[in-house]
Amino acid sequence: MKTDTKLAHAGRDPASFHGFVNPPVVHASTVLFPDVETMRPGGQKFTYARRGNPTTDSLEQAVKELEGAEGVLLANSGLNAVSLAILSCVKSGDHILITDTAYHPTRHFADTVLPKFGVEVDYYDPALGAEIATLFKPNTCAVFTEAPGSLTFDMQDIPAIADAAHKVGAIVLMDNTWATPLFCQPISFGVDLSIQAGTKYIVGHSDAMLGTIAASERAWDELHTLHGAIGSHVAPDDVYLGLRGLRTLSVRLERHQHNTFAVLGWLKDQSRVAQIRYPGFDTDPGHEIWRRDFSGASGLCAFDFAAGTSREQANTFLNALKLFGLGYSWGGFESLAIPVKLKGSRSVTPIDESLCSVRLHIGLEDPEDLINDLNQALDKAFG
Repeated sequence: MKTDTKLAHAGRDPASFHGFVNPPVVHASTVLFPDVETMRPGGQKFTYARRGNPTTDSLEQAVKELEGAEGVLLANSGLNAVSLAILSCVKSGDHILITDTAYHPTRHFADTVLPKFGVEVDYYDPALGAEIATLFKPNTCAVFTEAPGSLTFDMQDIPAIADAAHKVGAIVLMDNTWATPLFCQPISFGVDLSIQAGTKYIVGHSDAMLGTIAASERAWDELHTLHGAIGSHVAPDDVYLGLRGLRTLSVRLERHQHNTFAVLGWLKDQSRVAQIRYPGFDTDPGHEIWRRDFSGASGLCAFDFAAGTSREQANTFLNALKLFGLGYSWGGFESLAIPVKLKGSRSVTPIDESLCSVRLHIGLEDPEDLINDLNQALDKAFG
């Protein structure tokens, strides 16, 4: 089936629920067994709600089809998905490499939690492809990637990294939230654990927290064991909101992409803008990798103000925005903006501390209205 058809039908079985189109929201903890003989070996599909129910099963099956995975498990946030995925492939004495452009909370987890378990963490330049092999140690067990990278939108040569990592038996992880499995299928080119903050585009309406982890055959058993042992579970109402959002993911991403190209096409010509950070643009340094590995671009992007712009001017611009809300999340229907702060979130790649940048999420509003809002904010900031 084509992707749009999968989105409409994956994870649904109306015949199992009296013909209702959507699976029910199952609020439960206890599951009853017909007899002891069934109960003792766990001889039925659902045994206890922490291990899943028809609602969670529906979303996991749908995402599994989209990802081309051996299996999918849910987490209660994107960061929870990242931490569960990493913990499933490291142990005391191991070494993990993490891209220097990873989502800052991922770095915080790696810097504060992993050392307590005796896991050694190093960060690497995202520009490394096959050359990442020069950083491997005898105890390197995993490589964490993210494309495009957080805030600066650096692209990575994921297939080359995966090939190098697999030669030494290392697991490859990728945060694929920006593209979703509609625009990028990491498992198809060697990634073992594909992670999404489902809070963003899967839910799509800024009203639920959710994470997903899709595993290759190679990584599935360890992930499944850890997920069950740690007692991870997502509330059925949040899962249902993820299912609801999934059905319209394709049409929403199409609009996000259209609006983003329109808004950035205008923004790049403004005198106070120095650089657009968006791999979908042919002027972006990572555009060729994006064209090779991705089939589309989402609504998250950034831009740098021209040299000489003060923090006060950047703040005035942000405070003047009317349609762009000031908020840390993204992926919903509304447009958002935040100031970019790179200090403390990079340790390998160089940082220009004088740079003033803004991250934008382009929502589903009319792009002309968004352009007008940006224009009036630039006027207030720069005259």
